[in-house]
Amino acid sequence: MPKSEEFRIELERQIARAEARGLAFLEVISGELHRNVGGYPGPDHRMPACCSVMRAAMRGGDQIVHAPPSGQGATLRIRYQLPR
Repeated sequence: MPKSEEFRIELERQIARAEARGLAFLEVISGELHRNVGGYPGPDHRMPACCSVMRAAMRGGDQIVHAPPSGQGATLRIRYQLPR
């Protein structure tokens, strides 16, 4: 079962790769981030923790592109502005 720190590390890796490619922004979908870390889909998924990590990483200029009704589902999409 993934821990919040694992989600944070993977998110930081994705942001660093996007910055290295010179992108202006990176959109991350919670379900994809969780799949990359592992444990999703599955009965012991940690989607609320994944979404919390994504929201905590937001800075000025970042935006929530889509939020599921619960706010913590696999379709949460956040656009992170680059460079950070």
